[in-house]
Amino acid sequence: YRVAANDLLKIEKVEGQVGDIVEIGHVLAHGEGENVTFGAPFVDGALVTAEVVEQGKNRTVIAFKKRRRQNSRRKIGHRQLLTTVRIAEILLGGAKPTKKAAAKAEAKTEAKAEVAAKAEGAAKTGAKAEA
Repeated sequence: YRVAANDLLKIEKVEGQVGDIVEIGHVLAHGEGENVTFGAPFVDGALVTAEVVEQGKNRTVIAFKKRRRQNSRRKIGHRQLLTTVRIAEILLGGAKPTKKAAAKAEAKTEAKAEVAAKAEGAAKTGAKAEA
């Protein structure tokens, strides 16, 4: 995709809740006009950060197959999972995301650590109760 800061973009499903910051490190090219940097295959140190705006589904895609004169038909449909993201920053040269993006990412990992600690505590008390 070709993106700029504050663009809204619908991409294939990305793990994360609404408001989370995701980092995309596979940047093929950067710049405009004569100031374009191409990667081989990716630009070194380039990073795009985006905020998850919505998790949803695309419209239904129908696959209809028919075998003529056989009275044989098959109709199958599916809805592709999509994530809507807002591009926050485009960083070059190994630059780190701003504190806002980093703070959200750290808070998310701390919350996961707390949940894991509670789960371990519950498992230990459950094991004692069984014994």
